[in-house]
Amino acid sequence: MAFSAGSSGGGAMSDINVTPLVDVMLVLLIIFMITAPMLTHRIKIDLPQPTNNPPPQIENPPDPITLSVRSSGQYYWNDQLVSEEQLQQMMTLSSKKNPQPELQIQADKTAKYQLVATVMADAKNAGLQKIGFQPPRGSGQ
Repeated sequence: MAFSAGSSGGGAMSDINVTPLVDVMLVLLIIFMITAPMLTHRIKIDLPQPTNNPPPQIENPPDPITLSVRSSGQYYWNDQLVSEEQLQQMMTLSSKKNPQPELQIQADKTAKYQLVATVMADAKNAGLQKIGFQPPRGSGQ
């Protein structure tokens, strides 16, 4: 039943039109229903587990290996130019050493990401466990 503003029967209606509000709420409900499953998508990451035992101290740790990735696609193993095949062989040999040296990747600022990703995949496939990064060349750090 409609209410009238005045005492006379010909006054203005004061009902609230809720149709636009319901439309907006339904649209928001649909948006949240679509985006909620995307927010729960999980990515598997292997994180190190905490332990109470400290790692064993190595008396003479091996010197880290510096692998420079240049923007031209060239690789330098401890400042020595190597091909991709030689790089894979050197990684395999280094992974068999005990204790294993750390591979520190240093890429130029303008080097393509694909080059660095390939080097990291090759290092993992070769069996290297310790992989680190150095600041890019020319960064002043």
